[in-house]
This record gives sequence, C-alpha cells and structure tokens, in this order.
Amino acid sequence: MRRWRYIAFLCLCCTANVAAQTLVYLEHSETLSFDQERIANAQILRGNVIFRHEDALMYCDSAYFYDQENSLDAFGHVRFEQGDTLKGYGDKLFYDGNTKLARLRRNVRLVHGQADNPTVLTTDSLNYDRARDVAYYYSGGTIADSLNTLRSIRGKYYPNSKQAVFSQEVRLDNPKFVLTSDTLLYNTETKIADLVSPSTIVYEEETNIYSSLGWYNTETEQSMLLQRSEVVHSDGKSMTGDTIYYDKRVGHGRIIGNMEMRDTVQKMTLYGNFGEMFDDGDYGYATDSALAVDWSEEDYAYMHADTLYTETIYFQPDSTEQDSTYRKMRAYHNVRLYRVDLQAVCDSLDYNSHDSVMTLYSDPVCWSDENQMSADTMRVYMRDGVVDYAHGINNAITIKREARDYFDQMAGKEMFAYVREGELRQVDVNGNALTVFYPKQEDGSFFGMNTTQSSYVKVFLENQEIHHIVILPQPQGVIYPMEQIPAGKDKLAGFFWAEQERPLKPGDVFLRPARTPRPGSGAMSATEEVEVPMKSEEIESNIPKTEGKMRKKAAK
Repeated sequence: MRRWRYIAFLCLCCTANVAAQTLVYLEHSETLSFDQERIANAQILRGNVIFRHEDALMYCDSAYFYDQENSLDAFGHVRFEQGDTLKGYGDKLFYDGNTKLARLRRNVRLVHGQADNPTVLTTDSLNYDRARDVAYYYSGGTIADSLNTLRSIRGKYYPNSKQAVFSQEVRLDNPKFVLTSDTLLYNTETKIADLVSPSTIVYEEETNIYSSLGWYNTETEQSMLLQRSEVVHSDGKSMTGDTIYYDKRVGHGRIIGNMEMRDTVQKMTLYGNFGEMFDDGDYGYATDSALAVDWSEEDYAYMHADTLYTETIYFQPDSTEQDSTYRKMRAYHNVRLYRVDLQAVCDSLDYNSHDSVMTLYSDPVCWSDENQMSADTMRVYMRDGVVDYAHGINNAITIKREARDYFDQMAGKEMFAYVREGELRQVDVNGNALTVFYPKQEDGSFFGMNTTQSSYVKVFLENQEIHHIVILPQPQGVIYPMEQIPAGKDKLAGFFWAEQERPLKPGDVFLRPARTPRPGSGAMSATEEVEVPMKSEEIESNIPKTEGKMRKKAAK
C-alpha cells in the first residue's frame, strides 16, 4: 500500500512539473521544411522567423525548431526580447523552453533598461537563465551603464535587481578613476561597487585607494572601507584604518580603529583610534590613544595627548630655496613628549615647523639630560632638527639633582637654556634671578651651599657641571658650609621635583602619572632678606674654574 502511495506521489510531482513547463510557439516564418536525414525531428524555418515563449520573443533569419523537445536553434540577426526593458542580440541563439535557458553566441549584446539610460553587456558568449533571472559569461565581457564601464573574464548580471558580479581581472573605468580587483559586486542603478577582495582605486596623479572590503559609490565618490584600508595622495599624505568613511569630492575621511595618518613630505605620522582628515590631508586630528611621531630626523620624536591636530600651511616663500609649505601641530590636554635630547609634559602645546618653535602651556616641564626646567609658558626652539634653546616665561626655574637631597637651582622671571651637541651649555636668568648651588671640592665632596640673588645670572656648563657664573648687577649671596645649611634655605620658593612625570622612553608618553603639585608662587622675591651678603666682585665668579680658588674666596 505504501509503495502505491509513493508511486502516486511521484506521478503528482511529474504532473506538476509538466504543468509548470510552457510551450515555445512558432509565431512566423516565411518557409518551413524538413530534412530528417540531416536534422532529424526539426522544423527548418527561414525568413523573418519569430518565436514566443511566455513574455519572451525571439527573432532570427533562420532556425531549427524542435517542437517535441520544446527548444530551438536560431541563426542570423538574432534578437531576444523579454518585456519592454530587456533585449539580447547575437549571431546564434540556442534556447530550451523547459529550462528557460537562452544561450547567445558571437557578437553578443544584452541591453537592459530604458532607451535613454540603458545598461549594455557585450561578450562573445552569454547564457541567460530566465528561471533564475541571471545572465552570465565566462570568457570575457563588458558591462557599461551611463557612468561606468566594467570588464572581467567572468561575470553575472541580474536584470531584476540590476546587480552584477565580476571575477577575474576586473576593471571599472570611470571618467575620474580606474578600479581594479579580482572580485567585485556592482549595482547599475545605485552605481555602488561592493569591494569583496583586494581592490585598488586610482585617481590619476591624485589619489590611490586600497581596500579588501567595503563599498564605493562611483557617482558621489563616497565610500566605506574596512579591513585596514588605505587612502594615499600624490602629495605624500595618506590615511589608514580599520574603518574609513571617505568622501573624495570634499577630501574628507573619518577613521575608526588603529588610525594612521602619514605625511611623507613633512615626515610625520599621526596615530589614534579615532580621527578625521580634511582637504585630503591638509588638516586632521587624532584622539583616543593619540600619538604623533616625527621621523624627519634620525632621532624620532614621540608626542601623546588627549587630542592631536595637524595642519599644512601653504605660503609664498621669499626665495626658491624655501619650502612653500609648513606644518602646524596642536596638542590638547595631558601632553607628553619624548625625544632623545628633550622630554616634556604640559597641558597643551603648539608647534610650527616654519620657524621650528614649540610652545608649551599650563604647567610645562622640560628635561634635558639631568636638568629639569619649568615656567608658566615655555618655548623650545629647534635648529636643523635638534634642540637649540628653551625659553621659560614667568616663574621660570631650572633644577639639577646633585645628590639625593641636594639640588642646583636657578629661578627668575625669564630664563634661556642653550643646548649644544645634545648637552646643556648655558643658562641665562633675567629678573629676580635666584640661585642655589652646591660647589664641589677636588675629591668630589660638597664644599657647601651657595645662594645668590640679583637681577641677572649667566651660568656656563661643561660636561653637565657648572664651569663658571656671571652675576650682575650688585648681587647678594651667601655660602653655607654643608653642616650649617638652615632649614628651608636649600629650596627656592618655586621648587618642585617632577622626576616621576618624566618620559624615559617612547612608550612612556602613554603613561599617566600624577602631576607633581606646583608651588603657589614662583621664584623667591628679590626683596627677601639674605644672610651675610657678599661683595659683588666675590660673587661674579662664585663657582670658579678650580676648587682651590673657591677655598680662598670662602676664607675671605
């Protein structure tokens, strides 16, 4: 009983399948003949031959019609029409009414859409599966719409969705750019190309775009690029990121995740987890683990802040030897800088590559070798890629640790610290100039503590040690033996030691140590009373070239 039910079920399936199939009808032919020996079971048709199958019409000069098999072979001026918007042309057509498969051969064109805005597929061999609504080629073809022309070895086109799939040696030609890939999806209506394999978009002498995943609107030139995509401009600027939203027309890019903005001309790279680029790299910023790396010199400079901004400035140079562009950089909040010859922390910072000046604001502290320098505002001047000198403005103080609890100090309203060959060589203090020094004896032990107070101090150093000092005019000062230093006299009022804040290597710029409390006031007042004032001629060489002379002066 079950066997009969199974047979009955198969019969129903076969009946439903037959019912689903429709017949191919011969609509017109000027002649009809048979040749059973040459072409068995075929009607030989010639002259304005027309077939109909459902809503499709097929035209040709001649044909073999296999009515029992519900198929035909058409030859000469073949034209295939489905509805009002799809037409196919070729020299030959092989059509199976049961599978609804049309095979066009030689000089094939498939035209889809309205006459004023068609999509045209050209190839030498095309199959169109009407049941699945897909046309495909496998030996080279081209699809062209009102904006783009696409070529590939293999391709598929879906008329209803207007979606095309291309593979092997894919090339999209646009009036503005060329896109090449191994596999590409493209919609002829939206003009959007979906990138699903390593792809390159080239704007001649302008921009190259590299991406393995994402989409590119070929009409608006807007895109979303994934998987570490890259946008490279001919002027040396580029951006890379996990996700890039890029608008080529306005030159704007938004980068999310592992952002990298590079300028190979200015030799600077901006990193972060979020950022934006404007005017194709003329202006940009980075935030969320932001890092700027200057690699213009052998020794790189590393700067971190909550937010970093970079801008390219264009100007008319005074001579042909000058560059016509320079870079400005701004850093905001929790700024930390590391260079081999300079380390710094502050709240905000400006840098201008035109005059090579770096300005630090809000509690800035700089370190060079063993010296710490701070002020309300500091400017660092560069020359040939290295630090030339630093300028501290208001409440300036420089400190060097001589021993665990002994610190050489200079303070004043204004301070200049000059660096030569990577070493601090000279410090000038202007206005309310105060000093605390610990001169040493020949055996390296401390001789005492020397304090001075004047309007102007000039300190010269060699090998990180004080060589001699010039103090003008009418200085006051005192030398205390080590065992007689009064409590509180060994630190200037503006003293603070921020060693734990100092970046010691590039990775330290990302650390966030607590800021050292700053004194409420800066350097000591010049009117403060000092003990045992010394004569100006004695203080002028307060730290002499030999310790023997120091002993003689102390004896006086």
